Amino acid sequence: MSISNEALQKLVQEIESQAINSQRDLLKVKQSIASKTREIRLLELTSKEVSTLPSGTNVYEGVGKMFVFSPTAEVDKRLTTETTDLKSDIKNLEKKIQYLETTVKNSREHMDQIFNSGGRA
Repeated sequence: MSISNEALQKLVQEIESQAINSQRDLLKVKQSIASKTREIRLLELTSKEVSTLPSGTNVYEGVGKMFVFSPTAEVDKRLTTETTDLKSDIKNLEKKIQYLETTVKNSREHMDQIFNSGGRA
């Protein structure tokens, strides 16, 4: 049984569109992981600097256009929490990368299969 040229062309276009969308999403996810990794690095460096301060040191955090006093323990706790959240986000994004890479691979395999079969299904 063979598929008409129009149906075959439409099928190839749909598969190609899905592959292109997956590749675009894959790039966005990779950029997001890179951004979150930079944020983690900054948080870890800040935490390291805060931990070296003497216990009685006044620490101020920027809130909008003003600075608010925060005890060093609270600052360190916030930095640790933000780092943990970002690491969790990265794990979820890595799962999404695996899904998108599989989608792209499957799309390519389907297109190759269609072209190698010569339009026969």
